[in-house]
Amino acid sequence: MGPEPPPMPPPPPRDEPPLERDLLRASPALARLAAGAWWRTAQWTVAASYRTTARVLRAAASGESPADLLSDLGSDVREHARRILGVSGDDGADPMDEPADANARDSLRDRGAELLRRSADVNDEQDAHPAYDRILAQLHPDEGRILRLLALEGPQPSVDVRGAKGNLPVSTQLVAPGLSMIGPQAGCRHVDRVPAYLNNLYRLGLIWFSRESLEDPLRYQVLEAQPDVVEALREAGRARKTVRRTIHLTPFGEDFCDVCLPLDTGEIEALGGGTVAPR
Repeated sequence: MGPEPPPMPPPPPRDEPPLERDLLRASPALARLAAGAWWRTAQWTVAASYRTTARVLRAAASGESPADLLSDLGSDVREHARRILGVSGDDGADPMDEPADANARDSLRDRGAELLRRSADVNDEQDAHPAYDRILAQLHPDEGRILRLLALEGPQPSVDVRGAKGNLPVSTQLVAPGLSMIGPQAGCRHVDRVPAYLNNLYRLGLIWFSRESLEDPLRYQVLEAQPDVVEALREAGRARKTVRRTIHLTPFGEDFCDVCLPLDTGEIEALGGGTVAPR
């Protein structure tokens, strides 16, 4: 046998296009970048979803309209808010670019026109004010007792206690405002909350704090002998004095009590467990 032929040389390397060669070399780095971008996007989506959902819940609790809510959100999370609210965005209108003010005005104008139409209809009768239902939902039971007292017994006395201010005996400062016997007389369970109750009733337009005093001075003398007033006068020091006021129902409050509260003695006794203000 003759000598073996020499081995064949390896084939020359295949020339790859420059772009393909660069992509192959960079593929591990690209994979890491893609994974990092995916993770950051997922984190942003979760955070945006949480923030948007929390914002929607706060808006729902405060009664904010969907249009106002969407206009307040950033453009990147509005679509998520729309899905939560069930608001369609197919019309392509962005609340930031076109705030729905025109539609809101047209809706209010239509409701106002309907209100005037009903006012001219002699057959349209509505016994209760439409706000009464909403007001009832915003009252504490103790506040109902206060309203009942004012409706049955009329205006109640209150006093502000003032004391000397600095070294000027002619100048006084407020020490204790709006002291009254309304809480005990109305049978409130939380007498310490009466100032907050009165503020809420005032906010709802049911009561009024008058600067005028009652004609009967004896009622103020009884009030000024109460322990909290005596203590306030003691703290006021020299040049102390009381300023006599009155707390009474507004006309709106009177109508509210007539329509919404049982004021008849028999009705009150039928409730059970309630005290009846002395007549």
